[in-house]
Amino acid sequence: MNIAYFDTVAGIAGDMTMAAFVSAGLPIEHLSAELSKLPLEGFELVPSRVRRNHIDAVHIDVAVSREPHFHRDMQGILGLINASTLSERVKETARAIFTVIGSAEARVHNVPIEKVHFHEVGAVDSIVDVVGAAICLEKLGIDRVYSSPVPLGRSGVVPTRHGLMPIPAPAALEILKGYPVLFTSVPHELTTPTGAAIIKALSHGLLDREMLRVREVGYGAGTLEIAEVPNFLRVIIGELPGESERETILTVETNIDDMNPQMYPALIEHLLEAGAHDAYLVPIIMKKGRPGILLSVMVPQNRLERISAIIYRETTTIGLRIQEIGRTKLPRRHLDVKTSFGSVRAKAVLREGKEVVAPEFEECRRIARETGRSILDISRTLEQELSIHHQSPGTEPREDQ
Repeated sequence: MNIAYFDTVAGIAGDMTMAAFVSAGLPIEHLSAELSKLPLEGFELVPSRVRRNHIDAVHIDVAVSREPHFHRDMQGILGLINASTLSERVKETARAIFTVIGSAEARVHNVPIEKVHFHEVGAVDSIVDVVGAAICLEKLGIDRVYSSPVPLGRSGVVPTRHGLMPIPAPAALEILKGYPVLFTSVPHELTTPTGAAIIKALSHGLLDREMLRVREVGYGAGTLEIAEVPNFLRVIIGELPGESERETILTVETNIDDMNPQMYPALIEHLLEAGAHDAYLVPIIMKKGRPGILLSVMVPQNRLERISAIIYRETTTIGLRIQEIGRTKLPRRHLDVKTSFGSVRAKAVLREGKEVVAPEFEECRRIARETGRSILDISRTLEQELSIHHQSPGTEPREDQ
């Protein structure tokens, strides 16, 4: 698995992210060519080599020649991305980052997300930063992102179009709820809302005591010289060795004894749709001999806040237990495979050096309904076809989910 580890030495911003990937080997010409697929005019990437504490780094300035003075809302920004000729993976990544920003701005200003008007983040340079980061991940074949704890400056203010804002900016702090951060005494904005959103939307959490095969290292410089810390983001690109993948996730649990059991199936479905790895119910006997239900949810660190909000909103609980746990899993990829039933979604799992392919159950059920045949019959037929044809030209890999 190819990963990018964001070593947030001095925080993270959108331009620092692009610059770090260029420093790690992505040609600036490729990045500029992809960004030209956006329906935006009047901007240019201007790279330069700089030194931060005697370390060579790349700095990228987004030079804007024509920036119209209007605010963009969420619909306008997502429409801009959707109207581009960028790949679907880049569009999906960029939309995820902007959705994180929009949700945080909505909470900070106490307005619905559709009424949020972006200012700094709606500017051309910030759109380029977000989409540029998504392009870098795709071009370098990054399967997963991890990071160090994110440092935040304090004891200062930063000018915005809303006026002076405290450091860290309210939106950045809102975005990073539930994610490990470090408060520093540096009186500068180390982590911007855009940088915080890149971490929150993409990171699978901290990379703790993992054996990483380092392939490339890049340094993306911030604009300022900061006395307290070398002002760059270090990106480490490499592979996690071994057949099983290891990661740190969170378990969120609560005991419930006063809820209508008819509500549970919809709750589980909602949690899984919101990004939970798994969610399940266990019958338990609680205090005073009362029967109850233990709700357990396995959550990636960047989904903790969202999952917690769903549990509080959709259940009667008033408290959650949260534990950090380790998890291993075999490498897998999702495929769209051409079969006698048409295009079918399947999962390929690497087990003892051999890739085993099986159809997704929901696909078997869909085809059974369409054909009137049994699910078992459909499953056996697809398993036979997939074992023969899953590496044929008709197989199109999709991003692991």
